[in-house]
Amino acid sequence: MPSRIPPLHISAFTATSALGVGKAPLLAALEQERSGLRANDFGDAPLPTWIGRVDGLEDIRLPEPLAAWDCRNNRLAWLGLHADGFMEAVAAARARHGAARIALILGTSTSSIGETEFAYTQLTADRQFPPEQRRAAVHTPHSLAMFVQQVLQLEGPCETISTACSSSAKVFASAERLIRLGLVDAAVVGGVDTLCGSVLFGFNSLELVSPQPCRPFDAARNGISLGEGAGFALLERGPGALELRGYGESSDAHHMSTPHPEGLGAEHALDDALARAGVGTDAIDYINMHGTASMKNDEVEGALVSRRFPASAHASSTKGFTGHTLGAAGIVEAVISLLAIETGLKPGTVNCKELGTGFGPQIKRGPERGDVRYALSNSFGFGGNNCALIFGKGVAA
Repeated sequence: MPSRIPPLHISAFTATSALGVGKAPLLAALEQERSGLRANDFGDAPLPTWIGRVDGLEDIRLPEPLAAWDCRNNRLAWLGLHADGFMEAVAAARARHGAARIALILGTSTSSIGETEFAYTQLTADRQFPPEQRRAAVHTPHSLAMFVQQVLQLEGPCETISTACSSSAKVFASAERLIRLGLVDAAVVGGVDTLCGSVLFGFNSLELVSPQPCRPFDAARNGISLGEGAGFALLERGPGALELRGYGESSDAHHMSTPHPEGLGAEHALDDALARAGVGTDAIDYINMHGTASMKNDEVEGALVSRRFPASAHASSTKGFTGHTLGAAGIVEAVISLLAIETGLKPGTVNCKELGTGFGPQIKRGPERGDVRYALSNSFGFGGNNCALIFGKGVAA
């Protein structure tokens, strides 16, 4: 088992989703049990499903020095970065540590592929991209990180993590290692993903998309609702009010799109996160489950929570609020977990009317309030790319 790690202070964090820009509308929706999903209106021939779409991205114009980076994904990153004073917090950290001593680690599943799709509809007579689309840096998976690095004026290590739906959870693990090894003094972590044809029709081809709003852990659940989101956090050495306490990563490699039937990889990630945090399952007051509303994911994760956690634990899926934000799911749900610690609000599982057979009392349909000392956030991606994060209330709380 891994050794216990020193906690890292989370000095700033923010998330933008279909529920709104920043933490305030997110927290309000969680408290009011209000979903941000709507009937799909994305694209020229919308797939009959429900989505978590961020309003206003089409109207955003990047400043002229950044105009070459323009695409839906980078516009959402720009919008998200300007919420909750996050830009100012990074500027202050840059003054404290120096630009070269702050890492940038971002997760994304599709990055700017939507812009690449659009570019292919504009091919010239000789089958080339038109001049305005010959932006090689935009048409790569690393587009997001390069764009944000320029926006934040950071000069430290810059990483893109793309492990499907665990991408922006694993950024916390990478940041902890860089800081513990002394390579940097702080790290900006996060993730951004946006809707595009490849995502909507790709997931539909796997028969994973629901024609109704997703219903995590419901007896009649029948698939996911896709969404888009952006989130960021600033990690620094030392204690603070909110802390990263542990993480666990695994790759069970059972199947390209189906979790291990006994949840072995997910359980391995959980055990490693608990070991690094130095706590047992009885210490976890809130569990943000991956909970996609697909038949197999919910079945396997629900069984894991049922056998490992006491009945008094409060577990829920928040994907009925935001949709499944893909590579941004880890950071959006990390922010929800941090808000649970900060405010005592433990969200429910919106859209779940009747718990499916075999799910334990840990899974709650409605929100509750209470002291949250430790929160666990699960993120499980295609190919068995699993990540579990444990956040804690620090001494300064």
